[in-house]
Formats: sequence, C-alpha cells, structure tokens
Amino acid sequence: MTKLSSFFVLFLLAAPVCVAQTTQAQIDRTWLTVDTTAKTATFQLTAGLTQLNGGLNFNGFNDGKLTLTVPTNWTVVLRFANHDANLPHSAEVVDTTKPMPAGPVDPPAFARATTVAARLLQGLGSGETDSVRFVANKAGSYMIFCAVPGHGLAGMWIRLKVSATEKRPTLTSSSS
Repeated sequence: MTKLSSFFVLFLLAAPVCVAQTTQAQIDRTWLTVDTTAKTATFQLTAGLTQLNGGLNFNGFNDGKLTLTVPTNWTVVLRFANHDANLPHSAEVVDTTKPMPAGPVDPPAFARATTVAARLLQGLGSGETDSVRFVANKAGSYMIFCAVPGHGLAGMWIRLKVSATEKRPTLTSSSS
C-alpha cells in the first residue's frame, strides 16, 4: 500500500469517530420543569452528559448552544450532577463577559448562583450532585459555565437569558 492510500484508509477509519464526538445532543424535555404558581423553573444541569468536547459540556451542549430562558423574578433551581467519569466540574452563573473568565467569578451574577462555593475551583467529582437555587432578578444575558479553571474557556458553558417579556421558561438549542 502506498503512503497516500494508507492515509486515506486511516482517514476513513477515523472519520466516524470524529463525527460521533461532534454530534450535538437533542433537548430532552424532562430537563426543564415549570411551576407557574410558584414561579419556579427547575433545570437538570448535567456536566459531561456526552463525550462531546472531551466531556466538557452541559447536557451534551457546549459553546452556548443551549439556552435556558426564564422570566424576570422567577426562582431558578439547577439540579447539578456530574456525569463525567474522568473530570470534576462545577457551575456558576456569570455575566456575559469578553474575554471569558478562566475560572470562578466573585461574585456570581445572582446571589447563591453557584454549586458548592468552596469547591468551584476544584469541582465536584464523578457522580456528585448539588442543588443551586437563586432568584433571577435582573433581566439580561448570562452564562452558566464550569468554573473549574480552563473548562469554561474550553467551551463548557450554556446560556441563561432572563427576560422581562417572556411569560414562561423555555429551553432552546442553536448551532452557535
């Protein structure tokens, strides 16, 4: 076999692996539950749900391709779980900033909008969980990002939009 044909054989063998790792997850409607009476949006936030981006994703999405929108003054509950077998992760809600922070931001965008504050830097290990509860009292665009140093910079973040006009929380995906 020539060098060129060997290259094409390797390329063809590797191509399905590359495609599988870049496939975006689909939204599971059970991730978001809404209590309109209590004005509470509960979101199951799973770190490392898939191997997308080397496990650096929330719910199989990275680089802001998943958006949780909530009306202003609603309570947001993030049921955080680390599904990644290899890496620790955390979650923090921060203002949309350029450049993206390399690690935890003090203070977060909303009071108590972090997983275990003492472990934001080191993260929670595989199988560990936490519950985050805060009031989204400021309209605007925010990020839910992994505050373990370098994870957010590597694309481990999704969007949180707090809207003065929306009446009900939604979960949407986008390609960018």
